[in-house]
Amino acid sequence: MSNDTSCENVHAIQFKHSTLILLDQRKLPLEETYLHFNDATSVAHAITDMVVRGAPAIGIAAAFGIALQARQQIKQPAFKLQEAFEVLAASRPTAVNLFWALDKMKSALEKCAHLNVPEQVDFLEKTAQKILQDDIAANHKMGELGASLIDSDSQVYTHCNAGALATGGYGTALGVIRSAHEQQKISMVFAGETRPWLQGARLTAWELMTDNIPVTLSSEGAAGQLLRQGKVKWIIVGADRISANGDVANKIGTYNLAVLAKHHHVKFMVVAPTSTFDMSLDNGTQIPIEERPMEEVTTIKDIKIAPNNCPAINPSFDITPHELIDAIVCEKGIIHRPNKENVARVVG
Repeated sequence: MSNDTSCENVHAIQFKHSTLILLDQRKLPLEETYLHFNDATSVAHAITDMVVRGAPAIGIAAAFGIALQARQQIKQPAFKLQEAFEVLAASRPTAVNLFWALDKMKSALEKCAHLNVPEQVDFLEKTAQKILQDDIAANHKMGELGASLIDSDSQVYTHCNAGALATGGYGTALGVIRSAHEQQKISMVFAGETRPWLQGARLTAWELMTDNIPVTLSSEGAAGQLLRQGKVKWIIVGADRISANGDVANKIGTYNLAVLAKHHHVKFMVVAPTSTFDMSLDNGTQIPIEERPMEEVTTIKDIKIAPNNCPAINPSFDITPHELIDAIVCEKGIIHRPNKENVARVVG
């Protein structure tokens, strides 16, 4: 499915005429549908229901959710936004970018408190826009840094979707792959399908094919055999939260890949902005793991694939210990052999 539109020009998050416009990622790759939002509660539902997903994108959407709720109250003498902050904070528990963005909006609210209400609304909208633009700039920087680690004629493997769809644009893990491809270093990208939401199959494959980057889909169970063949040089993934010692919470299945990579001497790279680091947590055991409904595992598009009443586990994320990671790339630099000291040296 190749076309003339680069995914760098496909904006999953847009803000126009005081409206948040989100590409409905549940319908990709078969449908390209955009939904419009004007209040915090509907944005929170969009996050929970996976209309928008990916840690940076969730944070950006939440920031706009606060700005939208403020605009709803533009004729009031003062804002009442506590409920908006609470409903957005409750939308997904693992992605720390969500809470980072909400804290940014709380700080902005304090900074503009001396302005009249319409001016405060404008200030909040500009703050959310800056969060979006800063994320895109950070992705390009991470792309350059991560690509510097990749040798020519490399095959790489990626999991879930950490691309333009999961961020403000360009991507984290896919930003590195895009930059390395521009430098003619990538001969093939293997995309893990990523059960149960199939983000790798539906989203990553679509992004890479749209950008004419060579991609081959891999079932989850085929990863070990693929790495055993010795051609894949790097596994490159994003992150939803990184603790102070460099342990990483990412889409379920990431830990499996890290263990396989260590056994097969394949290098493992995590790419995430500094907003993904939670320096208040000593290690990954303290990161909350979201449990999603069993039906996501036992059905596909409302079609049952398991016996009636069969229970299923559905953790949305897992924890990869820092010992299994060769490098974490953020916009401030590359953290080689992540541990508490090396993370603090780069992230601060």
